[in-house]
Amino acid sequence: METTSTAEKKEEIKQKPLLGVTVHVDCVLLVITACSFLTRLWRLEEPRSIVFDEVHFGRFTGYYLQNVFFFDLHPPLGKLLLAAAGYVAGFQGNFQFTSIGQEYPCDGDIPIWHLRLIPALFGALLCPVIYQIFVTLGFNYWTATLAASLVVFDNALLTQSRFILIDSMLLFFCVLSIYSLVRFRRLKDRAFSKEWWGCLCMLGVSITCAISVKYAGIFTVFIVGLVLLYDYWQLIGDQTKSARTLWHHLLSYFGVLVVLPIMLYLAIFYVNLQVLYKSGPHDDRMTSAFQASLEGGLSKITKGQPLEVAFGSQITLRHTHGSHPCWLHSHKHIYPIRYSDGRGSSAQQQVTCYSFKDINNWWIVKNPNHTNIQVSDPPEVIHDGDIIQLIHGMTGRTLNSHDVAAPVTPQMMEVTCYIDYNISHAAQNLWKVEIVNADIEGDTWQAIKSQVRLVHVNTSCALKVSGAQLPDWGFYQFEVGSDRIVNQDANIWNVEEHKYTRFGDDKDGDISDSLQQPDEEQTYTTGSNHHLGFMDKFLELQWRMLAANQEVHQEHRYSSEPLEWLLMQRGIAYWMNPTNNAQIHFLGNPVIWWSSSISLVIYILILCVFVVRWCRQCDDLSTDEWDRFLLAGVLFGGGWLANYLPYFLMERTLFLHHYLPAYICKIALLPVTLQLIYLHVLRSQIQRSVFTSLMAVWFTTVVMVFYQFAPFSYGHYSLSDEGIESRRWMDTWGFLIHSQLHV
Repeated sequence: METTSTAEKKEEIKQKPLLGVTVHVDCVLLVITACSFLTRLWRLEEPRSIVFDEVHFGRFTGYYLQNVFFFDLHPPLGKLLLAAAGYVAGFQGNFQFTSIGQEYPCDGDIPIWHLRLIPALFGALLCPVIYQIFVTLGFNYWTATLAASLVVFDNALLTQSRFILIDSMLLFFCVLSIYSLVRFRRLKDRAFSKEWWGCLCMLGVSITCAISVKYAGIFTVFIVGLVLLYDYWQLIGDQTKSARTLWHHLLSYFGVLVVLPIMLYLAIFYVNLQVLYKSGPHDDRMTSAFQASLEGGLSKITKGQPLEVAFGSQITLRHTHGSHPCWLHSHKHIYPIRYSDGRGSSAQQQVTCYSFKDINNWWIVKNPNHTNIQVSDPPEVIHDGDIIQLIHGMTGRTLNSHDVAAPVTPQMMEVTCYIDYNISHAAQNLWKVEIVNADIEGDTWQAIKSQVRLVHVNTSCALKVSGAQLPDWGFYQFEVGSDRIVNQDANIWNVEEHKYTRFGDDKDGDISDSLQQPDEEQTYTTGSNHHLGFMDKFLELQWRMLAANQEVHQEHRYSSEPLEWLLMQRGIAYWMNPTNNAQIHFLGNPVIWWSSSISLVIYILILCVFVVRWCRQCDDLSTDEWDRFLLAGVLFGGGWLANYLPYFLMERTLFLHHYLPAYICKIALLPVTLQLIYLHVLRSQIQRSVFTSLMAVWFTTVVMVFYQFAPFSYGHYSLSDEGIESRRWMDTWGFLIHSQLHV
C-alpha cells in the first residue's frame, strides 16, 4: 500500500505544469462593475448642451489649455484631470462656455464625450471599491454585493458622474481612502512589510487627492485620522512593542501621512501655477504682486515703471487684502450734509474705494515741506516712517481725515479730500507711511512689493476699507475711513501703477494734465520685473481660496438647507430641453435615500441595545464581530456625521450635491444594519426567511424606482406632463414643465 501511495504522489507531481497561474475571479464583482460602467457611460454625450456647472468647469478646462490664469474656490486636481482629458482629445479650449443650456457644436471642436469620460470613470469605480471595502472588513459577500448595487442604482450618484463635474472624483478618493485604511489595518501583524508600506502610501496619496479635488475631503481625512490615532494608542498599550518600534510606527505615519501629502499637495499647486502663467479674467482677485508675475495684464502695464516711490510720484493705491479688489478713489462729489440716520457730515469731497481702474484713482505723493510736486533729480525716495501728503490727481485736493464719524461705519472717522470752506475745519492732511513688510522688502517704499499702512498723523488712525458699500449718493462704492485699530489687514495698501510726475519746463503745469499725458520713458526706473516665488503665490492663492469658500452668498431657487437633505426635500434642476420636457434633475433614488436615513436610527438603536447587553455580560457578538460592526459604524456612521454636521456651521449657499460624501457613507451603513438584523436580531430561520423575502421585494423596488427616475438622470427622452407629475412624490420637488418651475 505504501508503495502504491508513493507512486501516485510521484505521478501527481509529474502531471503539474512547469509554469502555471491560478486565478480567482469574483464573477459578482465583475457583473457589478460592468453594470456600473454601463450606467455611467451609456449615451454619455447626451444631452449635447451645457449641463449645470459644466458652464464653470468646462470654461476652466479651456483656460488650462490656453494657459490663462483663473480663480476658483476649489483646489486644482479635479480640474487638472479634466484639462488632461481635453488635451489628449485635442480640445483647443476655444469654445466659450457661456450659459447653462448652450448647445455644443456638432463639428467636433469640443470633445464632449472625452471631457465627461473622466467623471464617469471615477463614478463607475466607486462601486467595486465599495464592494472591496465590505469584503476586506469581513462582511459576507451578500452584504458587499448589496452595498455596491445600491451605489449602482442611485440616481444622484449616477447624475453627478455623467457630466463635467468634479464631485465623482471627490467621492472616489474619499472611498479609496477608507479602503486603503481598512487594508492597512488588516496588516498590523505584518508591520513594515512591502504590502504594509504599499497600503500606507496608498492611504497617504488618496487622502491628498481627496483634499486636492475639494476641501470637503478634509472631513473624511478627519475620520481616517481618528481611527489611526486609536490604533496607535492601542499600540502604545501593547507591552510587547518596544519603544523603538513605537517610534518607527510614529515616524512612518508622520512621513507618509503628513510629509508625503504636503509634498503632493504642493506639487499639484506647482503644476497648476506653471500651467496658468498668462493673465486672465480673475487677475483682480489677486494682489498686485501676483498679477505682475503673470504674462500680460498688469505686468504689461507696469513694465518699465519706477520701482521706488518718491516725492512727486503719481500712484494708484490698491487695497491689498480685501476680498473685493478696489483702489483708493475720489471724485468731485461731496458727502451729503446729513445722512439718512440724522447724523451730519463735513460736506467734504468723497473718498471711496472703487472696484475698477479709473483716472480718478491716481494720486500724487507730495513732500509736506515743499510746494513742488515734481520728482527731484535724483528722486527723494520715501522710507518707512516718512510723513507725506496725498494729492488727488484730478481735483488737486489733499487726502484728509478728522474727528467726524464715517458715513456708514460711525466707529471709524471720515476720510475726505479737503475743501477749504474758510470755517473752523482746518486741514489735517499729513499721513505717516508704515511699511508692513519692511523686514522682507526693505524700508524703501516700492511699487507692487511694499505693503503699507497710511496712519493719520493727527488722530493716529489708519486708512481702512470697511467693506461696507455707500448708498446711491456714493455710487455704491466701498466706504473708506480711518480706524483706531492700526494692526489689521483691512488697512494695508500697495502701490500698483506708478510713474514720476513730469511737467517739462513748465513748473506750474496742471496736475490733471500730467495724469493724462502719454507715458514717457522714465529716467529713474529701478526695477520692472516683479518676480513672485512659488511659495508666495501658493500661500496667497491658498488664503484667497479658503476665504472665498465662506463668501458664497447668493440667492438660488434650488439652494437648500442641511435639514432638508435628510429626506431629499429639494433637488436641483441641471438642464432643460428648450422644446420639450426632457430634463436633467439632480435627485437621488427615493427608496435608497429614505431607507438609508431610517437605517441610521436603527443602527444606533441596535448598537445601544447590544452595549447594554454587553454590560450585563450577554455575549451576543464575538470579539471579531464587535470589532467589525464598531469599525463600520465609525467609518460609515462617523463618516456621515463628519461630512454632514459641518454644513450647519457654514454661512454660505448650499445645494443638495454637497450632501453626497455624507450620503455615500449613509448608503454604506444600510447593508451593515441589514446584516446586523439578519444575523443577530432575528433568531429563528422562519424570521430570517421572511426578512430575506422582504429584502428581495425591497431591492426589486429599488431597481424599479431607479428605472422610473432614470429620465431625470439621462435626459434622453421627454416625459409627458402627467409622467412628471406622477414622479413628484414630494410637493417640494421642483421638476420643470415647459421650462417653468412647478412646485
